[in-house]
Amino acid sequence: MNFRCLIAALAFFLTGYSQFALAVYPEKPIRLIVPWAAGGSTDALARAVAQRMSESMGQPVVVENRAGASGRIGAEALAKSAPDGYTIGVIELAHTVAPSVFRQMPYDVLHDFTPVSLLGESPLVLFSDSARYRAGDIQRFLAESRKAGAPLQLASSGNGTISHLAAKMLEAQAGIPVDAVPYRGSAPALTDVSAQLVKGHFATLASGSSLLAAGKISALMVTGPARLPSLPGVPTADEAKLPGMQISQWWALVAPARAPSPVVTRLAEEVRLALANPQTKARLNSQGIDLKGSSPAQLGDRLRGEVDRWANLVKQAGIQPE
Repeated sequence: MNFRCLIAALAFFLTGYSQFALAVYPEKPIRLIVPWAAGGSTDALARAVAQRMSESMGQPVVVENRAGASGRIGAEALAKSAPDGYTIGVIELAHTVAPSVFRQMPYDVLHDFTPVSLLGESPLVLFSDSARYRAGDIQRFLAESRKAGAPLQLASSGNGTISHLAAKMLEAQAGIPVDAVPYRGSAPALTDVSAQLVKGHFATLASGSSLLAAGKISALMVTGPARLPSLPGVPTADEAKLPGMQISQWWALVAPARAPSPVVTRLAEEVRLALANPQTKARLNSQGIDLKGSSPAQLGDRLRGEVDRWANLVKQAGIQPE
């Protein structure tokens, strides 16, 4: 009898503690790790969501850019942070590809993070410099690349990132040798594209929007199933006779493993509110980002599916682990 009473008291205490933790969280600023350089689409999405969460939660949600190693440096810092809800982070497609392209991983994407919510998805755009190519000029880009007599230099955000995978898919689909030149993110990669130091880069519209608006780069092709409303003159990969090039970026919010359930529930609800904000939706939709939330369980299923999917596709693409 005494043992049963003790168990009941413990259960009551834990329930009360969980409700208390949810009621007082957050009591201090929250750090949001972005594993890429400032200025890219991941950074833009994270800052938009962080702004709304800060307003709603009454505490600053401070974005911290930790770029490098194809997103692994920032993800490792997140995985090793205290699971108290005060350090959260954004992961994306590259983090579910990484187990298939790197022999040594400093974290396990399926076990070292607590899923919170999906954030959104976006097709990619193939960008080149505006001095040589006009919007939608994909056929001339491909024809000149075939005649060049040297590998096509495309900037990538590192081995195993979506821009690297898209470059390898273009190589297979178009029959053009590609040299994927690694950068620390799309922002510095597109700067070099505009300066004609590399010939192109696959990135989201959000990453290229400022240089595109300034007339320094051109959008040649979209990897989604339909043209983007903001780029009506830019054909899809299907229209460019590259049917295997349909590929999209996605982003998700996670916390370190073993984050308290009440905190994860609160964070997921705050993400839902942030993504539903009309101003946030309008701004990010105009940059080609389709905002999509999820439950923590749905995101967990998505992560497991993505790891399995890319393990097969990486093998098919002939990408060698490093």
